[in-house]
Amino acid sequence: MRSPAVAAALGEPSEPGGIYSFAANTNIVGHAGRTLALVESGVTCYELTTELDTIGVWNGDGRLRGGYTAHPHRDPATGALHAVSYELGRTEVEYSVIGADGRTERTELIDVGGTPLMHDFSLTEDYVVLYDLPVTFEVGDLLPPELPRPLRTPTRRLLSALLGRVRVPDPLAARLPRDPADRRLPYRWNPDRPARVGVLPRAGRAADVRWFEVPPCYAFHTMNAYQDGAAVVADLVRYDRMFDIDRTGPGETMPALERWVIDLAAGTVRQQRLDDQGQEFPRFDERRTGHRYRYGYAISVGAGLHNGDVLYKHDLCSGSAAARSFGSGMELGEFVFQPAAPDAAEDDGVLLGFVTDRAADRTHLAILDAGSLESLAAVQLPHRVPAGFHGNWLPTDF
Repeated sequence: MRSPAVAAALGEPSEPGGIYSFAANTNIVGHAGRTLALVESGVTCYELTTELDTIGVWNGDGRLRGGYTAHPHRDPATGALHAVSYELGRTEVEYSVIGADGRTERTELIDVGGTPLMHDFSLTEDYVVLYDLPVTFEVGDLLPPELPRPLRTPTRRLLSALLGRVRVPDPLAARLPRDPADRRLPYRWNPDRPARVGVLPRAGRAADVRWFEVPPCYAFHTMNAYQDGAAVVADLVRYDRMFDIDRTGPGETMPALERWVIDLAAGTVRQQRLDDQGQEFPRFDERRTGHRYRYGYAISVGAGLHNGDVLYKHDLCSGSAAARSFGSGMELGEFVFQPAAPDAAEDDGVLLGFVTDRAADRTHLAILDAGSLESLAAVQLPHRVPAGFHGNWLPTDF
């Protein structure tokens, strides 16, 4: 993508509005005929052609306050794209709805009284679920290492006072030091901040959010959520801690799949461990977004949270899980489900994901039968594709 740094390196003009040199690197979705490369925390998102050439900076139709999320969720009934977006250093998050026609239907600012890292959220038929967990922006990490010690405390206080009032310049790229071993992210485990879940009626205002406390933990990714009577059921990948000792990435505690049942009548949250095995990047049949569903998929992770060689298929009705191992030395990317037809059964379709042979330094695209996890085909690629974060398959008529 032609971010300012890339454009400058290639001797090309920079796209207007591309203030950040840190390029969108987290997800890619199709909406209202546009291919969108997404990132979060107020960093610039980009629109691409179907051939992945850069068209320019994307900010909805201009009504989004600052940046977007890496994890929007589409309502299968309306085609609208729902999002909860945070911006580095701001004390509000923005709930937004972009209609199937690409126009922003509504935005709602929600003051969360701090600067939490909200990577994902959940959507049901009637509610938006927010995860306000104790990982917060650490303003001191924006200070240059060469700043004299006597100036660090007053500078930190000044930056803290400005949070939410001014735009933080190029926060992630500016913070990355030359030495990769010291590349800390500007977030820190905050034991003084309560962990809580917020439930906002989709038609409600910011004041209508109900907050429910949960034990301290962190979650990057949700699988799906739905309503069950007076409860909201949310499935997600939970970590005990995040960015406490290890500030360079999420390698501190092993993630596990959990179900949180938010009882709106009793005002409680019941947490249930669905699978103790280390896993991440949960996906499901997104035709079931916000509705009761049966199957979910995730990939194994090992020590240091490196992607593993096992794909899990969870039967959330029976509580069982099937596993497909690709063999020692293989590394999986996120696997995405595609139905065989618009009205096909929930696991009638294929799973597509990258599999990398670390020893050979080669990657292939694996195409599996979603019902049995057996291989249907493999597309051999001429070189290695690094295991990235997220991706999607876009139909030609989106």
